[in-house]
Amino acid sequence: MPHASTMVYPAGPDSPHAFDNVPLHPRNGTLDARCPLCRGHGQWNAEIDLVSFRCKRTICGVCLGSGWIETGTDPIAISDIVRGERGEPRWVTRYVTQSPPARGGERQLRP
Repeated sequence: MPHASTMVYPAGPDSPHAFDNVPLHPRNGTLDARCPLCRGHGQWNAEIDLVSFRCKRTICGVCLGSGWIETGTDPIAISDIVRGERGEPRWVTRYVTQSPPARGGERQLRP
């Protein structure tokens, strides 16, 4: 059944409605500071219906969805899914480290 909708397409985390209904992630104790790009949310709306609040979200590339970043040189454990030898999914833990700040001032995670 069709319903009324008002679609909005935020261009990034600085756009209006980018963080509508996106909760802040609590600090889990292993990371140091809120992410400067997503400001602790870990994701933002790429598309949102302002009537029903259905949305599609974009994961933050700086904090990889955790909302928090490591400010030192400690490696960060990231849970991921990879395919096994027979194509079955397997949970693995990847460790990534922060790269030095780029010209724009943002730090990027690297495997």
